[in-house]
Amino acid sequence: MQQTWRWFGPNDPVSIDDIRQAGVEGIVSALHQIAPGALWQPEDIAQRQADVAQLHDGSPSGLRWDVVESLPVSEDIKRQTGDWRAHLDTYKQSLRNLAQAGIEVVCYNFMPLIDWTRTDLAHRLPGGATCMRFDLVDFACFDIHILQRPGAAESFAEDVVAEAERRHAGMTDADKVALTGNIVSGLPGAAEHLTLDDLRARLAVYANIAPERLRAHMADFIAEIAPVAQDLNLRLCCHPDDPPFPLLGLPRIMSTEADYRALRDMADLPANGITLCSGSLGARHDNDLPGMMDRLGDHVHFLHLRNVRIEGDAAVNSFHEAEHLGGGTDMVALVAAVLRQERKRREAGRADWSIPFRPDHGQNILDDLTRRTQPGYPAIGRLKGLAELRGIITALSHPQEGTIQ
Repeated sequence: MQQTWRWFGPNDPVSIDDIRQAGVEGIVSALHQIAPGALWQPEDIAQRQADVAQLHDGSPSGLRWDVVESLPVSEDIKRQTGDWRAHLDTYKQSLRNLAQAGIEVVCYNFMPLIDWTRTDLAHRLPGGATCMRFDLVDFACFDIHILQRPGAAESFAEDVVAEAERRHAGMTDADKVALTGNIVSGLPGAAEHLTLDDLRARLAVYANIAPERLRAHMADFIAEIAPVAQDLNLRLCCHPDDPPFPLLGLPRIMSTEADYRALRDMADLPANGITLCSGSLGARHDNDLPGMMDRLGDHVHFLHLRNVRIEGDAAVNSFHEAEHLGGGTDMVALVAAVLRQERKRREAGRADWSIPFRPDHGQNILDDLTRRTQPGYPAIGRLKGLAELRGIITALSHPQEGTIQ
């Protein structure tokens, strides 16, 4: 398992020097300054590679940009409107430019409008750490009473609607502003930051796009892009919905094992693959992460290893980002499944037998609490998660124990 670390570029408060001290083997990054639908130019790719390769004092870092996360799919492509065909051509050329630069793994997602959704970016836990949290009632407050989306109340259970009304009645204007900012913050470092007015306008353009239609648009995207990636020896890997259930009336099509089987069937090519995010998928009780790795592992090209604690028994719940070994996903069983898959790949002679993973997200602990951090991406919290994952990998890989079943 190749140990990697996400880096948002030169403005990331966690520097390449910091990452090098963490002992990882590769970097996950993207050109966040380039808007979706625009071309990733060779010189911009080369500059990011140069930034990764150098420490602050000018000496070599020993690191490479190994995984792109993400090469964004434009909203025009997802909706098949406007310049979507031109954006497809641009996407293909960006893939060619990445392949020419020697990068082989490209992560993307097909979530409409917002890449992830949380209601609290600094939820305080009993031990003093903070984490990101999705509170279903707070989200209902936003959807029904702040955004005032037509028909929003029909998206929630009656008890959630009633509690949201009570909670909203007690919120100050500052509370409402803070909740709105958290929900629309999207991906850290993204080229776009949606305001509430933006969100209202953009939701309207998805009003007539049901999940079946979005899935058909994704199939068209895969039919165009996967053969190009295959010819370039690239490995595409689609990230799941986060959280993995419908929000704001938007369609969700990458939330379950069945969704990923449908993706695999869109193009039976090695290049058409999966980013298995144990945190995103783990926010549903019915997603069996170790089993998914066993059953779909041939197509898993990238791993996000993190854990969440679901706060309820219903199909849709509140949840928070747990410690890497402390949530609902059996991380030991999942890593064991990854190692089984890698062993199969080695035996089959696959060049991509070592699957890159990164310690996804992390709780803010120790000095993280007093430093500027990207939401979910503190230095020390992620380092703790990486250390825990390294311990699992080392224990399961020990040749004298024979613990991989």
